Amino acid sequence: MNEVKISTEYITLGQFLKLADCIDSGGQAKFFLTETKVHINGEPDNRRGRKLYKGDRVEVEGHGSFIVAER
Repeated sequence: MNEVKISTEYITLGQFLKLADCIDSGGQAKFFLTETKVHINGEPDNRRGRKLYKGDRVEVEGHGSFIVAER
């Protein structure tokens, strides 16, 4: 499982996808989420504004599993 480290209280799913190298820019998030299955803590979610907090687990189809960690 890969760690994505943040220094803020939370990060949005769109920002997370960019930090996790799943997309190249934040503008791609909307289209990426319509075509790719994403599970957050075991539940499907496709809202790019979804807030992720430290300890959340994110599974991105074709890209792997990640955990939000403290920087």
